[in-house]
Amino acid sequence: MEERRVTGTGPRTQDGIDTSRPHPARVYDWFLGGKDNYPVDEELGRSIAAIDAGAPRAARANRAFMHRATRALAAEQGVRQFLDIGTGIPTEPNLHQIAQSVAPDARVVYVDNDPIVLAHASALLRGTPEGVTEYVQADARDPGSILERAARVLDLDRPVALSLIALLHFVADEDGARDLVGTLVGALAPGSFLVLSTMTADFEPENVRKGIAAYAAGGVTLVARSHAEVGAFFQGLDLLEPGIVPVARWRSEDAPDGPVSLYGGVARKP
Repeated sequence: MEERRVTGTGPRTQDGIDTSRPHPARVYDWFLGGKDNYPVDEELGRSIAAIDAGAPRAARANRAFMHRATRALAAEQGVRQFLDIGTGIPTEPNLHQIAQSVAPDARVVYVDNDPIVLAHASALLRGTPEGVTEYVQADARDPGSILERAARVLDLDRPVALSLIALLHFVADEDGARDLVGTLVGALAPGSFLVLSTMTADFEPENVRKGIAAYAAGGVTLVARSHAEVGAFFQGLDLLEPGIVPVARWRSEDAPDGPVSLYGGVARKP
């Protein structure tokens, strides 16, 4: 992806991107050192980093978790289909690059609702000639539409790896977070996998509380969940080792250089 910083003088660009309010995907991009964010996103990112200096570290650890989980499913479990919801702004290597480096014929569908991700969708579609990569503009809270459109590319009668990376902490329980996961997993074939990471306050409760308040001030809902609450998303599934752990410790030989307030896990649908 061409490195550039998007800028705008009004509340919306011609692409329909709202520049008056921060967006989680763009704040995440700022944490990762990306260029595709606006001053309002950087302002919130800096506010959160001032509260919790580990926030950028957590974003990097989360991205690395996605890489390891994708590689493990492609190489060890033979998964050839991937559905990534809440894709975010393209940051190489992207999920399809990891999967297709193992299995060139892997099929990947990305889903996001941020117009800036759509603006850079071409960067997500540069896959192998043998494989397929597609992008769907849709809201995660509309799983029926996502599944219908994903089924045009993926064979839902065969195993699919469903990735919900750093997505569910933006969906409150009262807004149907459990039902969202249940609907998506329920539509997948046996032998499919759920890859999930989400925020927790188990390790740094005060910093996380302040971070949630900062997001709320920016108009963004953020939810921290306990280990047990994260485990509920995997109900009925078989967790792969090492289970639900901080993302930096999921099959990683590198010790984290500080707390990472994100749990991650990978589980198989029996």
